[in-house]
Amino acid sequence: MSKKYRLIASATMGLESVVKDECKDLGFENIETFNGRVEFDGNEKDIVEANLHLRCADRVFIKMGEFKALTFDNLFENIKRLPWENIISIDGEFPISWVSSVKCKLFSKSDIQKIVKKAIVERLKVAYQTERLIETGAHYRVKIQAHNDIFLVMIDTSGEGLHKRGYRNLINEAPLKETMAAALVLLSRWKGGERPLLDPMCGTGTIAIEAAMIARNVAPGVNRNFASEKWNIIPENLWIDLRDEAFSREDYDKEVKIYASDIDSETVEVAKLNAIRAGVEEEIEFKCMNFLELETMAEKGCIISNPPYGDRLLDEDAVERLYGLMGDIFQMRFPKWSYYIITSYENFEKVFGKKATKNRKLYNGGIKCHYYQYYGAR
Repeated sequence: MSKKYRLIASATMGLESVVKDECKDLGFENIETFNGRVEFDGNEKDIVEANLHLRCADRVFIKMGEFKALTFDNLFENIKRLPWENIISIDGEFPISWVSSVKCKLFSKSDIQKIVKKAIVERLKVAYQTERLIETGAHYRVKIQAHNDIFLVMIDTSGEGLHKRGYRNLINEAPLKETMAAALVLLSRWKGGERPLLDPMCGTGTIAIEAAMIARNVAPGVNRNFASEKWNIIPENLWIDLRDEAFSREDYDKEVKIYASDIDSETVEVAKLNAIRAGVEEEIEFKCMNFLELETMAEKGCIISNPPYGDRLLDEDAVERLYGLMGDIFQMRFPKWSYYIITSYENFEKVFGKKATKNRKLYNGGIKCHYYQYYGAR
């Protein structure tokens, strides 16, 4: 008999509605959206599905509880009341790995950490009728998020963040996370088919690779491991079965045309390797070229780009020149295409020379950006 849990998919600010739509598509129930997270009900199978399939969430947590605490005694009693033994095994290792406290009476993170740990230990000792907890088994990282004296208590089922798909060469770390790149593609509504996709400043290829995975319906977490794979509450064969099911749902019949280029030849080589690791090298044509040489390859299509900005290109004149040229080239050579551009540069529309159909505020690596969306011909 499977148990019901309240689950949380954490999300970068601005992406909550995208993650909510993903949760709906996966058939999760009682979905609610909050700042930086989406909550839903689910069982063990849903924990596995969420980790394997969510493209834009940061991590998946089990929500243990939410309560108000004004004193450390209060905090201790509330934590001790939670049914930790339902999840943490007798030999489980449970570090209090992440604490944040904003506008709270209890603000010392190290004190919160100690009190929470002590309360869980007390609860588990009674539940397992033991004097000592050895903590040599599976990992159950506990996260505490406190805001305005309300404490949200969670256990991390993912381990490493969901953006770590396993295909990226970490030596050349791109400034765009895989989860954000996937969100840019999903927001563009591009899904493959006849319309090509172009990223003319592709860097290490993250947008193109995520687009190829979306078009082919490749589950983003299918080739990596998760903390909860070692948990007693989830049968091992469930991971095997749901991975197999994910593989069987991949779609290799649809036409997929993705073009990605960059001026830096070393970066393009890294992008090619990343695409091979992700298993989508057939879908993407990489080229080393200056975007000034771009030529259209179809009447209609979709450009998604994360051009240099802010900390990545410090000289404002260079940014303005670049964005002005982008505006000219896109509008002259790709007049019926849709363009989607993420940048932190506030005067983008003015310099680009056209007002966006729509724009959306997103945070990329903590930098406030806008995602400018220009819709092309129907």
